[in-house]
Amino acid sequence: MGLLDQVKAAAEQAAIKAKETAGQLQTKRELGQAHSELGQKTFDLIETGEVSAPALEPLAERVRALKAQLEAPETPEPAGATTAASASDDTPEPPATPTV
Repeated sequence: MGLLDQVKAAAEQAAIKAKETAGQLQTKRELGQAHSELGQKTFDLIETGEVSAPALEPLAERVRALKAQLEAPETPEPAGATTAASASDDTPEPPATPTV
């Protein structure tokens, strides 16, 4: 088998491997999406009272807290806090003194 044939065979094997990997990645994305949809539906059922499971309550509470955090208006930082921090960040430290 010549060098060109070997290169061609290696390229074909790489293409097959890439297709398999792409298929696996697509399946993993779909699995993640399915988990997300299941979680959303489960949360909705917990909120309506149709599902009640003590093991799910900490997760549901975390979702509630994160939703509340997103819905809360952002509070600006105190004016002095950002000024002091940025002033110290802008000032370079002096070079180290060499020792003999």
